[in-house]
Parts: sequence; structure tokens; C-alpha cells
Amino acid sequence: MSLTDIALDAMGSDDAPGPEIRGAILACRAYPVRVHLIGPEAKLRAGLGVLGRRVPIEIVHTDEWITMEDKAAKAVREKRNSTMRLGLKMVKERRAAGFVSAGNTGAAMASAKMVLGALPGVERPALAMPLPTTTGSPCVLLDVGANVDCNVRNLAQFAIMGEMYARSVFKIEKPRVGLLSIGEEETKGNDLTREALQVMKQLPIRFIGNVEGRDLYSGNADVIVCDGFVGNVALKTSEGLARMVRDMLRESLMSTVSGRAGALLARRGFKEFKKRLDQSEYGGAPLLGVRGPCIIGHGSSDDRAILNGIRVAAEFAASGVTNRIEREFSASPVS
Repeated sequence: MSLTDIALDAMGSDDAPGPEIRGAILACRAYPVRVHLIGPEAKLRAGLGVLGRRVPIEIVHTDEWITMEDKAAKAVREKRNSTMRLGLKMVKERRAAGFVSAGNTGAAMASAKMVLGALPGVERPALAMPLPTTTGSPCVLLDVGANVDCNVRNLAQFAIMGEMYARSVFKIEKPRVGLLSIGEEETKGNDLTREALQVMKQLPIRFIGNVEGRDLYSGNADVIVCDGFVGNVALKTSEGLARMVRDMLRESLMSTVSGRAGALLARRGFKEFKKRLDQSEYGGAPLLGVRGPCIIGHGSSDDRAILNGIRVAAEFAASGVTNRIEREFSASPVS
């Protein structure tokens, strides 16, 4: 079986390179992938140890990486051998099928646009984050932070890219696309959403109109579109709420369950509940609209988040969604 090559920024996460090394090992054991760890060779080899010799992991050496404290634009210009830039260059040169980073989001987006370039017709790439829903099928929210200020054309393009992503990666035959607003009525919202609503009604997608914040997790929509400011606030609020619910449930179970058998069942139930809420299961947010798979994870990504980021990058590459978006935009009324 041939292996899919994935370039991984080994110095991106808050606790790098530990989660990246462990996540890469897990991914190579679970999926037909070869991971290219990009970072300082001595540190990565020490972290890999004996386990790293038993899996298809290769090291790409560099002593340069972009930190969370770096100003994105300045770092992208000055750190020409950064882990991000080298990984994206591998994708551009087809030495890797996809790139994964849990590093500085602004720098990752800027690097991707600089190295890979945007697809023809795409004005602004967008970050698309899959969210868990009560139906078990994910809801794709975009944009979740790549573009703080958007115009109507941007939102219309996000709708087309999000619909294509949901169809290609999550195999949803006719994704329901909604526009995030403060009410379902067409008169609700601000000038941007009201104008965007009329434009999106004309798109060749299954547009269901305005949706509200509660629909992010209801399963009533498969794709929800908004500007990056609103999307990022919604995402971070959701993460905080999920953490609070998880912690409160654990405390309640520990204080009310008695007996060994009951405790065991409670632990199993809690693990399943935690897994359904855990956004790390989706591995990060793909940057839609650039020439190649680029997955951007959270700075707090752990081993499992890195594992799933690698999986998502491989699935994204196999789906051919980049080529499909390019073809769609060549005939799109908003291209």
C-alpha cells in the first residue's frame, strides 16, 4: 500500500514538539501515511527515540520557526526557513500531499497564501471548522478567523467552498447551507447579512436562509457561513462552554455514582460524551481556497488532535476538493 506524505510543523503547538512527535507516531500506526516532521533535528530525534524507528517518519531539519508571540506578517517575511514555510513548500513541490500546523494561525494563513497561492477566482481563503452536532453529522462553520472583515462577495464564496468541502469530505449529498444571523427572518441581521442573503439565494447550492447561533450544534444545517470575526467568537465561546459542561458533568458523576460497577459505567459514558464534544476529533480547520491541503490546528493541540490533523490532511488530499473548488469557481457567478 502506498503511503500519503504529510508535512507536519513540529514546532507549532504550545507544548511543541511533544504532541507533534507523539501524534505523528500514532498517525503512522493508524493510517497509511508517512509524516515529515519539520524542526530541529537533534530535538526531534531525541523525542522520537526507539519508537520513531518503527514508523515511517522523516525529519526535515530547520532551526527556524514562528512562535505565537511573533507578529505574523513580519515573521513570514523574515523567517524564510521556518517550519511553516518549508512544509508548505513541500506541498507546492508535490513532495507532500498536505501540511499540518498547530502554530500561529495568522502566520500559517499568510504563509499558505504566499507559498501555495489562492485558487483562481477566490478573493479570500477561509478557515472551515467542523463542529459536532446532536445528529452525529458535523456542521462546517466558516470563516472562523481568517478574515475579520468581509463583504457580500466573500460570504458567497465561503458558501460555495463550504458546500463543496461538506460534499467531498463528509460525503453529504446535498449539504444544507445557512447564513449565521440573529434571526431566521430575512429582515433580521445587519447590512452585510441582509445583502448576502439575497445573493446566496441565487447560488447553485441548497441554501436554507438565515440560521441562528443555536443551529451550530442542532444539525439543522450542514454548512454555516459568517465572517471571521463572528465565526471566531462563536468557536471560542463554544470551546469554553464545552469545557464547562464536561467539567461539571465529571464532578456530578463523581459525587453521585457509588459502587465499582456504577463507577465503571459512569467512566465509560463520560469518555464517550467527552469524545463527542471534543473538537480535537476533527483535527483542525482546513484553509479552503488555497492551492493545496493546509490544516491549521489549535495551539493547545494534544497528541490526538495532531493525529487527527494528519488524518484530515490525508483525507482532504484524497478527496480532490481543491481541484473541485477550482472547477466550481471557474463557472461560479461570484468568481
